[in-house]
Amino acid sequence: MSERPAGPRLLGMPSAADAIELKHLRAFVAVADELNFSRAANRLFVSQPALSRQIKALESLIGCQLLRRSTHRVELTLAGEALLGATLPLLSDMDDAIALTRSVGGEVNARVTLLWNSVVEDGANGLAAMREAFEAFNAQLPIPEGTVVRPVQADGVSSLVVAPGQGPRPTVLHLHGGGYIAGSAFGYRPLAGALAAATGAAVLVPDYRLAPEHPFPAAVDDALRAYRWLLGQGTDPEQLTITGDSAGGGLAVSLMLRLAKERLPQPGRAVLLCPALDVVNPPGGDGPVARWFSLYVRDHPATDPLLNIFEADLSVLPPLLVQCGTEDVTLPETRRFVDHARGQGLDVRFDLYPVSTHVFHLFWSFLPEAADALEQVAGFLRTDENGSAAEAG
Repeated sequence: MSERPAGPRLLGMPSAADAIELKHLRAFVAVADELNFSRAANRLFVSQPALSRQIKALESLIGCQLLRRSTHRVELTLAGEALLGATLPLLSDMDDAIALTRSVGGEVNARVTLLWNSVVEDGANGLAAMREAFEAFNAQLPIPEGTVVRPVQADGVSSLVVAPGQGPRPTVLHLHGGGYIAGSAFGYRPLAGALAAATGAAVLVPDYRLAPEHPFPAAVDDALRAYRWLLGQGTDPEQLTITGDSAGGGLAVSLMLRLAKERLPQPGRAVLLCPALDVVNPPGGDGPVARWFSLYVRDHPATDPLLNIFEADLSVLPPLLVQCGTEDVTLPETRRFVDHARGQGLDVRFDLYPVSTHVFHLFWSFLPEAADALEQVAGFLRTDENGSAAEAG
């Protein structure tokens, strides 16, 4: 695990150097249950070296050996058996608490989904209601303490700079989700603030134009203008990062393809959070997602690689970190994109987390996987050219 960034801890926990964290206990329980590091690593969706480091860190913090390892077997020590007996009820209670919180959040998501479905069915009134509900949903999410927000005009695009304190120049461009038809920079202050807190960087969130009033390529045009504005601030492009969640992840890829087309410098890295990448043939057939995206695509030719990124040359993109949940609706297209990009020689790190919530990063304040994912984003942004500071996916 790479060194954690300075700044507020998202879950309010001490660092691993000072105290035991839940991820250490989950790692220990998985190994104790499987008695095999390889199977436990697969179960937790982490690499085996990363799992070994977590176990070693836990043993160091406790001050005794918990597992005996040999070439052919792994077994619990007496201390390990004692810890396992005490840890299982603790993790069970934590899982129950998270499940309860998710169920509450799920009710909100269900209401938002119903309104999203009404976009095409009810016309303008449905669209207005959905947008209002989407903003209300984001308004329930907390903004990290110490976050500073200021408005800017990024080459004419109304935007917000969300920073972990006063002063830092924005180096991260985040493109928000919302199916290309909803969302705003104001509504995305919680997620942008979490990114800023984790990475220590200021985040620029543009209010790109939305469909159906402004179909493709309006959003790409606005994202390009915001990125040009960042370039104009004098920062080395290698120090810039483009991030995006859900539909904003697909928009981030379209933006970088546009940069290549116009021979503008690419950012040093890009991060896609549960990205919705296929607007031409989205999952779900004729379901709501397809209808939302149809408002964005309109009559534009589906052969345009800025729109149909599965037909594009992705080798021109910078190194990517892609994160997704194991039960996220976008996982099939995300896997297909990662395979497509790697097949073209692109450096792609793909991290999976055992969660079902779409864009689970929004729940950084209580979901351990979300806090860990954001820390991994921070580590990815700190990697050198050899990738030595981050764990390979």
